Amino acid sequence: MAYDDLRSLLRALEREGDLKRVKAEVDPYLEVGEIVDRVQKSGGPALLFENVKGSAMPLAMNVFGTDRRLLKALGLKSYGEISEKIGGLLRPELPHGFVGVREAFGKLGAMTHVPPKKVKQQDAPVQEVVLHGDDVDLDALPALFTWPQDGGSFFNLGLTHTKDPESGIRNLGLYRLQRHDKRTIGMHWQIHKDSRNHYQVAARKGEKLPVAIAFGCPPAVTYASTAPLPGDIDEYLFAGFIAGKRIEMVDCKTVPLQVPAQAEVVIEGWLEPGEMLPEGPFGDHTGFYTPQEPFPALKIDCVTMRKRPLLQSIVVGRPPTEDGPLGRATERFFLPLLKVIVPDIVDYHLPEAGGFHNCAIVSIDKKYPKHAQKVMHAVWGAHMMSLTKLIVVVDSDCDVHDLHEVAWRALGNTDYARDLSIVEGPVDHLDHASYQQFWGGKAGIDATRKWPEEGYTRDGGWPEMVLSDPETAAKVDRRWKEYGL
Repeated sequence: MAYDDLRSLLRALEREGDLKRVKAEVDPYLEVGEIVDRVQKSGGPALLFENVKGSAMPLAMNVFGTDRRLLKALGLKSYGEISEKIGGLLRPELPHGFVGVREAFGKLGAMTHVPPKKVKQQDAPVQEVVLHGDDVDLDALPALFTWPQDGGSFFNLGLTHTKDPESGIRNLGLYRLQRHDKRTIGMHWQIHKDSRNHYQVAARKGEKLPVAIAFGCPPAVTYASTAPLPGDIDEYLFAGFIAGKRIEMVDCKTVPLQVPAQAEVVIEGWLEPGEMLPEGPFGDHTGFYTPQEPFPALKIDCVTMRKRPLLQSIVVGRPPTEDGPLGRATERFFLPLLKVIVPDIVDYHLPEAGGFHNCAIVSIDKKYPKHAQKVMHAVWGAHMMSLTKLIVVVDSDCDVHDLHEVAWRALGNTDYARDLSIVEGPVDHLDHASYQQFWGGKAGIDATRKWPEEGYTRDGGWPEMVLSDPETAAKVDRRWKEYGL
């Protein structure tokens, strides 16, 4: 099973030699980011900075920086375990599309070990210390100034809780948070995100929006906050499904929301309609700075925490970063769900170099002319996959995770006058390459074998690939040691 809280995971990693305590004083202004980026890109251990300049809180970094650590945190041996569990929910008789996804997840609520459970406030470690009003000081929390042109210091792993003012459905999301002053946080709520929708609904009604942000949460909850779930599916159900047990929740002190009882720190506040401040620039996961824009500014009324809290954060920047394992988990976990929406798909891969949402490589068992083009448009219509800028479709005998194999197909199997589809549509809020914000050009490459019905009229049809003779290959396998190679 997944770990109940962050600190128990850190203890386990330390026992295994996969966590390094840094006792020297480190500066959250640029220095911590430089250290973590080097360690993460070299495949190094999780880090616990015990002496962060300006803060008494230890800072945990690179905790999910390798697939091994993320799998350990979630209590898994492979990402396929969750894929298989999700696949088991998707009965063949379920309808395709988002209705099938919702019906499948609706079955989670009937599992007694999945729905979150409420605990009393006196039993919640995160409320051992409670600060109100002028006692609130966000400067006591180690926020990171990571890149030279960042617009300020940011919390990069605060889990934001809101709920729809009309339906009451809650949302858990992961958004960067700029510390404006001791009691104000900038909420980077992008145009396609559920929390932004909640804020807009509240603003139209002239109401304040309650917000709670939790730091150092149980690993399954932290992962669930990154998962691209439809807006009416509870992330805490999904976290319980992954963890194999119910997540303990506690009522907040000053806002009508619940947060993980085993978190390290929680900040609470009300967001006033129209209360905006400039946010950014920020060195983002694209590897480029996103510009300064006005975003909602949250005034913090209350902070709760453990008696000896620690904070968890990540470095965001040019890939590879700690986003890598989190993105690979999502890719594998959601394959069965994507197959419900687009049943033609055999497998898919979202390369980390593309920030996961810029490129999708999709394999299909081609059944009719222009099947690849049909799949491209279906993927562009599948929830957050709508933001994908490049789709490469290959045949089912191509390993989508072998980028050399994919490149060989995409570069050699295509006549770009016929096999390249150019469309326009929504792109990620953070996309810097589109000529205007929020929408731009997209491309689909049909790298499958071409059929005569698709206009391929070369004599002899599509050529055979060059492959070894199977009997000779088996013979060489048997005799390999004899060759002395």
